[in-house]
Amino acid sequence: MSPRYMQKLLTVFNPKIYKALITALLVFIPLYPKFPSFRLMGVYVSIRLEDFLILFTLLVFLIPIIKNFKSIFEQKLARAIILFLFIGLISTISAIFLTQTVSSGIVLLHWFRRIEYLSLFFIGFTYIKYINKDKNIFEYFIKVLLLVNLFILLYGLGQKYLSLPVITTQNEEYSKGIALRWVPGSHINSTFAGHYDLASYLVLTIPIFVTSFFVLKGKVTKILLTLSIASGFWLFSSAVSRISIAAFLMAVTVSLFLFKKYKEILIFVIISAVAFGFSPDLRARYGRIIEVVKEKISSVVTVYAQEAEVFEDRSTSIRLNVEWPRALRAFVKNPALGTGYSSITLATDNDYLRALGETGLLGLLAFILIFVNIYKKLKTIKFNNDFNSIFKASFIGSTIAILLTAIFIDIFEASKFATMFWLFTGLTVGSIDKTYE
Repeated sequence: MSPRYMQKLLTVFNPKIYKALITALLVFIPLYPKFPSFRLMGVYVSIRLEDFLILFTLLVFLIPIIKNFKSIFEQKLARAIILFLFIGLISTISAIFLTQTVSSGIVLLHWFRRIEYLSLFFIGFTYIKYINKDKNIFEYFIKVLLLVNLFILLYGLGQKYLSLPVITTQNEEYSKGIALRWVPGSHINSTFAGHYDLASYLVLTIPIFVTSFFVLKGKVTKILLTLSIASGFWLFSSAVSRISIAAFLMAVTVSLFLFKKYKEILIFVIISAVAFGFSPDLRARYGRIIEVVKEKISSVVTVYAQEAEVFEDRSTSIRLNVEWPRALRAFVKNPALGTGYSSITLATDNDYLRALGETGLLGLLAFILIFVNIYKKLKTIKFNNDFNSIFKASFIGSTIAILLTAIFIDIFEASKFATMFWLFTGLTVGSIDKTYE
C-alpha cells in the first residue's frame, strides 16, 4: 500500500472520530454490565458488546497503526508485547499437540482474548502519539472518568437501595446473564462482574482524582473532586476487597510522592483510615486476618497439644491449598511452555503463578519483560502541575499497586480491568516525549 493511498485513507477519518472512539471505550467498557450477546458452545465466557466495540475500534485504528508500524515496532515495549503473544501462541500449540491438556477451541479463545486486551495498548499509543493534536487531552480524559465514576456510584447505590440488577460472572450459571438482586451482607459490584473487578478498576482511577485534588487549584474543582473521591471511598467499602484497598492506599501514596506532596500523604492516610474504619464489613474482614495470625502463632506455641482448634481465612486457604499448588503442578509438567491457557481452570488468584502454569517460564518472563519496558519508559517522565502529569503519576502509582495485587488476584484476566489498564498504558506511554506545536 503506497504512502499516498494510505494518506488518503487517513483523511477519510477526522481526528474527532478517533477521539470519539477512545471516549466510547472509556465510557462503555466500565459502565455496560457484562450481559452476554451470545454464548459459544462449551465455553464459560461469552461474546459481549464491548468485544464488538473493541474490534470495530481496532479496525478503524489499523490504518494509522499500519502507517506508523515501523515507528511503533521500534518501541521496546511494543516488541515485548508481541513476544508475549507469540510465546502464548507457541504454548497454545504445545498444549494442544504435546501435553494435550486443553481443548483446542477454548485455548485459542483464551489466546485471542489476550490479543484483544493488549490491542488496547496499540490503540491508545497510536492515538496519543500520532493522531491527537490537543495538548489538553488528558484534562478531557479525566473529566470523562469523573462522569463514569458518577454513574458507577449511582448504579451501585441503585443496586443496594433500589434493587437494580446485579450481573456477575462468578460462576457458570450466573455468567449466562442472569439478573440477581443485592442482598444484605453481600458485596456491591455496580456495573462490574464482581467486587474484585470493581475495586481493581477503582485502584486505576480514584488515585487520579485524589492526586488532582492535592495538585490542582480552584474551589469548584476541589468540590467536584471531593465528591468523586467520597464516592470512591463508598464503592471501595461496599466492594469489601481488602487487597484492593491496600493497593489503593499505595497507589495514591506513590502518586503524591512523585509530586513531593509529603504532608498530603499523611493527611490522605488518616482520612482513609477514618473513612474505611466506618465500614463494619471491612473491620470484620481485616479483623479476621488478625484473628488468623494470632491463632497461627498460638498453634505454634501449643504445637505438642493433642487437640487444637483450627482457624483459617477461607480466601487464603483456597489459594495456599488448592489454586497455587495446581499452578505449580502445571509448571512442573512443562516448565518451558506450561500446559496452556485454561488448563488450570479459570482462577489461580495469582497472575504470576497463572502465567507460570499456563505458559511456563518463557511466558512468565515475557510477561515480566513487558513491565520492565513500561518502567524504562515511565522513569523518564518529568512532572508538572498539569493534567498530563497527574494522569501519568497516578498511572505509575496504580501500576505498582496492581502488580502487587496480582499476587492475590488474576487481575489481568478480568476483561473490564485489563482492557482499561492496557488502554491507559498506551495513552501514558504514547504521551511521553510527545510535543505539541
